[in-house]
Amino acid sequence: MNRVKSKIAAWTVASCLTLAVAISPAVVRAQASSSSTPAASPATPASGSATNTAGANKSTKATGAGFASSEEIAAAKTSGKVWVNTDSGVYHKSGRWYGKTKAGKFMTESEAKAAGYKEAQKKQ
Repeated sequence: MNRVKSKIAAWTVASCLTLAVAISPAVVRAQASSSSTPAASPATPASGSATNTAGANKSTKATGAGFASSEEIAAAKTSGKVWVNTDSGVYHKSGRWYGKTKAGKFMTESEAKAAGYKEAQKKQ
């Protein structure tokens, strides 16, 4: 019986190590992308902080932390902005994912199309 327990323990350790090795590149990529975003935009908050607090006067709004606040979403909707999911390459005019994806920003529909983003397919 001890032999079976030791085999189970060895398989458990091997599985955990395999899983850790498989996941580590994704974690490194996620950390690299999240650490590069704040480093790339220190100049933006000085010019964009006043417009972000004032509403949707700025044409784009990057969300380093993830989702947009409800005030930002309301301001963007009233100004006719779309939410661009920068990971998937699609934009949302309204609906479930408007302002709710992890990586995204607000911009006008014409800016989104010019940047190569496609309109999200509507589910029927």
